[in-house]
Amino acid sequence: MAAKPLAGPTQPRREAPRRGLPNLALPVALIITVALLAASLAVGVYDITGGEDGWEMFAITRVPRTIALVLAGAAMSVCGLIMQLLTQNRFVEPTTTGTTEWAGLGLMVTMVIFPAASITERMIGAIIFAFVGTTIFFLFLRRVSLRSSLIVPIVGIMLGAVVGSVSTFVALATNMLQNLGIWFAGSFTSVIRGKYEILWIVLLVLVAVAIVADRFTVAGLGKDIATNVGLNYDLIVLIGVGMVSIATGVVTVVIGALPFLGLIVPNVVSMFRGDNLRSNLPWVCLVGIWVVTVCDIIGRTIIMPFEVPVSLILGVIGATFFVVLLARRRRSM
Repeated sequence: MAAKPLAGPTQPRREAPRRGLPNLALPVALIITVALLAASLAVGVYDITGGEDGWEMFAITRVPRTIALVLAGAAMSVCGLIMQLLTQNRFVEPTTTGTTEWAGLGLMVTMVIFPAASITERMIGAIIFAFVGTTIFFLFLRRVSLRSSLIVPIVGIMLGAVVGSVSTFVALATNMLQNLGIWFAGSFTSVIRGKYEILWIVLLVLVAVAIVADRFTVAGLGKDIATNVGLNYDLIVLIGVGMVSIATGVVTVVIGALPFLGLIVPNVVSMFRGDNLRSNLPWVCLVGIWVVTVCDIIGRTIIMPFEVPVSLILGVIGATFFVVLLARRRRSM
């Protein structure tokens, strides 16, 4: 029996015209990125220039934090793009498929079994659970025929809610509920030198995505077309799930949840540039960095000297964007 195609939009994904994006667009985007990162380095309660150990604090806190903004923003945005291609659904990303919740459950289980687990061991546990959970989601899409692409993220959110409930139960049973709340806060407050370096792993994931980008683009055309052109579709899906799981697990352990980031960025980029992953990859990374950096700067300044978690601001913006996408999709049906 032939495998059922993954649920997705009825309209084929097309390459958008690029005449509105001149050759200077990417250099200008890089200048904007540098300006935002400079603003991130300049924002903070501690007086860097006047403090006795100001520049030491600058190197210990602000530089690692800015690097973390770049890596986490780019990685989670690319994860959303990969999942949208492989599922042929624009509403899919790690927080709407339960991948983040599975990573959090893996982190919780690892800490329960190994209370003194290092950050590397916690990362491994989060990655394994994220991989298992994402695979379950993809297998569900293979087995069940969904008439509307709108049902796919709803199913993923429901699955994530169930997994999150299990995590909460485990946390209550082991007196770790407060730790669970901190892990899922999605904040860069705790990012300091010596505790963020594991994030560099996601840079390797981004390099790997760039290498196999064309295969992901072909897989995004559907299993039948990908198989007809000689692509091992199942292997590419497995590789994509593995990359998403690694990036999500690492970011969840170090930063926490960054809701809807993988939903906002790929959709904004595809509106202007179509769906070619290789050509869109730099733009997805840059726009992801912009979104996370702006949200982080807002979180640091809105009630200074206190700080609002970046996940709160991302959640508000992302939820609004999600509703707008749903409304647009409904009007086009």
